[in-house]
Amino acid sequence: MTVSAPPELRLAGAPISWGVCEVPGWGPTLPVDTVLGEMAGLGLTATELGPPGYLPADPSALDGVLRGHGLSLVGSFAALVLHDPDRAAQARATAKRTAELIAAAGGEVLVLAAATGLDGYDVRPRLSAAQWRRLIDTADEVAGIAQEFGLRATLHPHVGTHVESAAEVERFLRDSTLPLCLDTGHLLIGGSDPLDLVRRLPERIGHVHLKDVHADTAALVRAGVLSYAEAVGRGLYRPLGAGDVPIAEIVATLRAAGYRQWFVLEQDTRLSDDPADAELPRRDTARGLAHLCGNRGAGSA
Repeated sequence: MTVSAPPELRLAGAPISWGVCEVPGWGPTLPVDTVLGEMAGLGLTATELGPPGYLPADPSALDGVLRGHGLSLVGSFAALVLHDPDRAAQARATAKRTAELIAAAGGEVLVLAAATGLDGYDVRPRLSAAQWRRLIDTADEVAGIAQEFGLRATLHPHVGTHVESAAEVERFLRDSTLPLCLDTGHLLIGGSDPLDLVRRLPERIGHVHLKDVHADTAALVRAGVLSYAEAVGRGLYRPLGAGDVPIAEIVATLRAAGYRQWFVLEQDTRLSDDPADAELPRRDTARGLAHLCGNRGAGSA
């Protein structure tokens, strides 16, 4: 089934909706041709890269794989350790390699997250004031690197990183000039209200990941009752329109405020070894697309 998106909405996909994740032990990884082919079959015309090593790191090879499925590149998520001065050089080098690949493949945005340096998203050491200041400074340096390659850089508040909670999001907005990647799911899980954020500060939104979330399960993650990975496996994320995030209102508010960048559909997914699981990503993404494309008023501004 192909869903026709309103022409005024720039809609893209992401491999995480097909269960492709950088976290060790996350679950089975579907083949590239399956993931990209299903994206294209749903009517999507662009994607983010996914975790390092999933799509080719050679620009020519990457271009060939994407073109083979009629897709273009939006950009890439990069979880970098920003708070540790001993790893700042590594963060800058990784940012440069990632930005170079994005630019060579025709992408637009580097989506930065403040990684802890630990595996997974379930443990967060507390930062000192000096470490927070280093995080802000290194994020600015990464944004400068992205700009050198003609890219936009955004900071992605993300569960299990050093910008997760509502207080940390507000602190980052005060201390940095970087725009945010508005990830509607991670913001809600961390305790922020994504609709309130776009109403108050639409000018600080530089990129959007659209996720829908089951609020009661998100509350268990915030309370430490469930780990993030366990919650994802239990259905923390829902198809757009089937959870507790006001997706249509967020899109409409952003459009009315002048946002004309990408909306990336993401439903973080963990697949099991059951072959029937492989059918879920396409079905759930189709449901999300149908929900979005039924909201024709979202692009009327």
